[in-house]
Amino acid sequence: MDVEPVNRPSPPLHTGSEPPDPSAGSDPEGHLPAPKILTLGVYGATEVGFFAALRAAGVDTFCDLRRRRGVRGSAYAFANSQRLQARLAELGIRYFHLKELAPSPALRQHQKAADQAERTGKRQRTGLSKRFVSGYRQECLSAFDSRKLLEQLGPQARIVALFCVERAPAACHRSLVAERLRRDLGVEIVHLIVE
Repeated sequence: MDVEPVNRPSPPLHTGSEPPDPSAGSDPEGHLPAPKILTLGVYGATEVGFFAALRAAGVDTFCDLRRRRGVRGSAYAFANSQRLQARLAELGIRYFHLKELAPSPALRQHQKAADQAERTGKRQRTGLSKRFVSGYRQECLSAFDSRKLLEQLGPQARIVALFCVERAPAACHRSLVAERLRRDLGVEIVHLIVE
């Protein structure tokens, strides 16, 4: 899996009197310690609330799971790729674009058709269709390697945010990625709903 780091990692912060132990928390096989995983969307969030939530949660690594890194509507312009990356860099949060974890246009069309059949708008959706879920697992998660992702994010990744646009985690593929990370690594998952 290719991970595209967009801004360079900053050195890990350490506030204690002793230097951090780089091997602390790794398993006997030498794997990196698993970070805490947060998920969040942007719909329903204000710019101030969105970035305040990231800071309050202590996010140090931000993983954008969108194929197209833009959001329609002036209220969400802050979540468009260039502005988002610039603001994250100001906050010292590393940004990665994980395009290979974005659903294909065909899968998105299946979900759109399911939303239309249920007369639900994308921003009001509360869950994913069975067809989308099974297709996403086959298309994006069948070859996904959770440990390799952690290695690519590096030891600086202590609190990782998985990001897409939908407000409800169950309405977004980020919940499927989080579920896989929990299954493979036993990591803690927190779904943030940002105001």
